[in-house]
Amino acid sequence: MAAFESEKAQFDRDGFVIVRNLLSSEETELLAKISRADVNLAETAYGREDGKGAVVTLAVRNELQQDYYSSIVKSQRIVKRMSALLGDEVYHYHHKLILKEPRVGGAWEWHQDYGYWYNNGCLTPDMGSCLIAIDRATEENGCLQVLRGSHQIGRINHGPIGDQTGADLERVAVAVERYETVHVELEPGSAVFFHSNLLHRSDQNTSENPRWALICCYNTKKNDPYKESRHPGYSPLDTLPDDQLLNAGHHHLEQLTQQSSG
Repeated sequence: MAAFESEKAQFDRDGFVIVRNLLSSEETELLAKISRADVNLAETAYGREDGKGAVVTLAVRNELQQDYYSSIVKSQRIVKRMSALLGDEVYHYHHKLILKEPRVGGAWEWHQDYGYWYNNGCLTPDMGSCLIAIDRATEENGCLQVLRGSHQIGRINHGPIGDQTGADLERVAVAVERYETVHVELEPGSAVFFHSNLLHRSDQNTSENPRWALICCYNTKKNDPYKESRHPGYSPLDTLPDDQLLNAGHHHLEQLTQQSSG
């Protein structure tokens, strides 16, 4: 945990930490190939309209499976870092892929993840997410935006905006004035770890380039939900050694190749 002390100080102050090259180039290329060849992913993805009617496509997984996405979720390099940042053992809460396509990918309105997760019986915001860029994330293709330090505001009430749920617009307007907006531009394989109370959003993708991302979400053991929801309660996370991640990716890609040819 000592290796992450400086990152934890930044996380506590800013509400987020950017980690360059979290995945190697080979690991990232595998993730891109697998996600785009995954018929099940395409079939289970669904859309959420933003406030202007544009659609963001996503696929959510509440349970870990025998696939590359789950292997990344369980990888020690992510789990150990998230545990250090949140100060407790963490477990898999859910993971999702965001599939923001060129020209048509919609925006995400300003929100806090805890604005949703609070209603799932999580008493405290001791929760966090790790967003990993599959494609290069830029302002032009609708990269993540965060308000630096806004996790210190505490939970804000949320309500419907289009098909999405967004933070109270009156408080968001003041927060945007008082906190610095950071566009989290990432190269493929780089990531941002962020606190569940951090206000964040993204613009529509107006570019010719896709912006796909994998988001791994974690809760802390001490914050085990007091009631059931679609996301799981605490169970120990069987972490995956980092040197096994490539093998998991190659195995998943081989399975997809066999399915497409058979």
